[in-house]
Amino acid sequence: MIVANELTMHYGATIALSKASFTADNRSIMGLLGPNGAGKTTSMNIITTQIVPTSGTTTVEGFDIHQNPLEIRNILGYLPETAPLYSEMQVDEFLQFVARGRNIPEGKIPSRLEWAVQACGIKEIYKRIIGELSRGYKQRVGLAQALIHDPKVLILDEPTAGLDPVQIIGIRKLIRDLSREKTIIFSTHILQEAQATSDKIVVINEGRIIADGTADQLRQQVGGGAVVRLIVEGGSEDVERKLRDIEGLKELRPEPTAIPKATCFVVSAGPGVDLVEKVAHKVKEHNWMVWEFTPYSQTLEETFIALIKSSLRKAG
Repeated sequence: MIVANELTMHYGATIALSKASFTADNRSIMGLLGPNGAGKTTSMNIITTQIVPTSGTTTVEGFDIHQNPLEIRNILGYLPETAPLYSEMQVDEFLQFVARGRNIPEGKIPSRLEWAVQACGIKEIYKRIIGELSRGYKQRVGLAQALIHDPKVLILDEPTAGLDPVQIIGIRKLIRDLSREKTIIFSTHILQEAQATSDKIVVINEGRIIADGTADQLRQQVGGGAVVRLIVEGGSEDVERKLRDIEGLKELRPEPTAIPKATCFVVSAGPGVDLVEKVAHKVKEHNWMVWEFTPYSQTLEETFIALIKSSLRKAG
């Protein structure tokens, strides 16, 4: 388990992190989601003991970053956004070099190499020069070096950045497979990446944690209840006035429609509101001619935008 407690990091007058707290459970994947410059890499540099925070602390498997940095490094594997590779070396030579640097006994190096090569799917390029590999294979070699000592914890900074769709799918599957035995934190600024790979998402913006939970839980945190798209015949002002009477209404947003003499609204409500029933009641009550009545859930993109906007309002 990884527990970050009120991490704060100042670079001169710049505040990179401000009292950031989050938890990554054992044998799970935590996605650290946020725009570029949000504080993701700083958080990872602190967890991996690359830098010391201005205040706050983190424990990794019970070890404190201030008191036990060497113990943490021994149980942790780290893949920065740019994989730390020597382009002139062969893959096998590089991984042997890393294994020795990790103080793996000589007699155990062959079995550790075999496991890492198999887990990361790099057997076919094992004897090739690293500099000649595609970015996807370089990322896999980077993962292999992070796994060579069989760490309990894996920290991955933007692991799919710059990869093509096929390579992204491969890396995602590998991360999910590894989470059966390891605690994983990975950072991303891509919503679909976090949703497709993570058991839990922690949203960070401007150095502050603004939300924490599964995709459904994040929707609940911003009041992500039901949404109905409604197109009916009638004047927009009259329809809007009557829809605004709905108890529990959160937002009423007009949208354009090509249907003559019709009005379109996207109606949303907070959790616990039976919005479909309430909008249907309005339709029946006012005998509206309905062209469209489409219920749907708030998307993760809409949730993310709402979270960012909310955090900016609070900061202002």
